[in-house]
Amino acid sequence: MEEIRCGACRKKLGEGVFAQLVIKCPRCGALNHLRAKSPEPERHRASNPEGTLNGKHANRKATADSASAR
Repeated sequence: MEEIRCGACRKKLGEGVFAQLVIKCPRCGALNHLRAKSPEPERHRASNPEGTLNGKHANRKATADSASAR
């Protein structure tokens, strides 16, 4: 749970999980508008220079190269 405090006087107003909240501080009378933080954008994975997934093709190629070298 996240601690909710007044933006003006820092009085603790409560604790909880929220999407959107408007609460008036009983100490200073400030109206606090709070919204949940948006999730961070998903990062793209680095591209594989050989264009393979999880190294599956790379293992076959390495095996083929070592077999042809013999």
